[in-house]
Amino acid sequence: MLSKVMGWEDTIVALATPPGVGAIGVIRISGGNAFSIIQQLFSSKKISDLPSHTLYHGLLKDKEKVLDDVVISIYRNPRSYTGEDVIEISCHGSAYIQQQVIEAICFHGARLAKPGEFTQRAFLNGKLDLIQAEAVADLISSNAEAARKAALQNMRGGFSTVLKELREEMIRFSSLIELELDFSDEDVVFADREVFLELVEKISHSVKQLLNSFKLGNVIKNGVSVAIVGKPNAGKSTLLNTLLNENRAIVSEIPGTTRDTIEEIINIEGILFRLIDTAGIREHTHDVIESMGVMRSLQKIKEADIVLYIFDVSNITEQELDNIMTDLLSQEKKYLLAGNKVDTLENGTSQEFLDKYKILFISAKENEGIDKLKLDLFTTITGSDALPENIVITNARHYEALQQVDISLGDIRCGITNNIPADLLTLDIHRCLHYLGEITGEITNEDRLDYIFSKFCIGK
Repeated sequence: MLSKVMGWEDTIVALATPPGVGAIGVIRISGGNAFSIIQQLFSSKKISDLPSHTLYHGLLKDKEKVLDDVVISIYRNPRSYTGEDVIEISCHGSAYIQQQVIEAICFHGARLAKPGEFTQRAFLNGKLDLIQAEAVADLISSNAEAARKAALQNMRGGFSTVLKELREEMIRFSSLIELELDFSDEDVVFADREVFLELVEKISHSVKQLLNSFKLGNVIKNGVSVAIVGKPNAGKSTLLNTLLNENRAIVSEIPGTTRDTIEEIINIEGILFRLIDTAGIREHTHDVIESMGVMRSLQKIKEADIVLYIFDVSNITEQELDNIMTDLLSQEKKYLLAGNKVDTLENGTSQEFLDKYKILFISAKENEGIDKLKLDLFTTITGSDALPENIVITNARHYEALQQVDISLGDIRCGITNNIPADLLTLDIHRCLHYLGEITGEITNEDRLDYIFSKFCIGK
């Protein structure tokens, strides 16, 4: 398959570990000439005779110049990541040494790999489908447990298996309907329309579940932004410091201390929440800088996934709370209402009118109710106190293709119900199969592949 694509017969090389100083660096070479190129640099062993999946220690030399004391790993095709002959060189972590080794390899016939080219070759050689290939990049960039689990599940073929099963069932019925076209003069029916309609409903249900999971998938992959808002001196900065367990924001009794937004990240049950401490919102201020801070606060509210409104329970009226609720509801956003400074109330009681509102009572200063607040943030965005175990869509490309699948299934359902001719029904089925194939990479084109893999890091 690679021979049909210009440049894919080349042997490629790249640093597989992050650039910079470390104990070791790993340089990866893949292609038909990988063994012969390294043989010229690693003469202590006859590489063509070495078995796959073995390691060897020795000197890497370019003519008489010793480049480094290295360990080479041998992977013979097709039992390698790319499906080609692959050698990985573990050298010392000096950037200078790594550069010298790569230059020597290129001098003897390799070229520098493009971003994602190793994984692209793995895909083109049938080692991975496109979902699994994209999951490799997601796994590398994952920065929390939920993102890691979702990427690993896709890399192991979880999502691919679901789609392939749906596609195979659709292909089976499609072939029966197309068979009817060969016998159109005899008016025979091979595909039971009622059974096919049941299949379409089943596939449609699965597709809608996948589509509905994308909102959570986007959260898992990109995190959640939480705007902490409220009046000056309500305790927003104190709450941020308590959630972070460090003194990140300046805290004082002077209203308007926070002039600009402060952003920090915390991990709650495997999901990253980006907390945004905003300037206190008040309508009348003569301080120009504070006014600018208030404007930025209002902008952050619009951009946030969750608005966490915090107020002082000892200094709030029923009318003010009604206005707050009206404003939060008008934002059409997920929100939490936190009544702060409960430690200042006598006998720990709150004003009676607060009971009619869904309020989480906390003391940011005394760390009261903070664990419950974290749990509420998590459940507000996930809808549950635990992450789901089923497949979650995290990739926008998959989501867009599934939307087209859903539309096609609707057309097929309508066609069966209205008993349209088999040739027209086949067109809708082919369109559905096309978009399912686009997700897994069974149907794609070179330009689209180049775009997808160009977002990978070099060396992967």
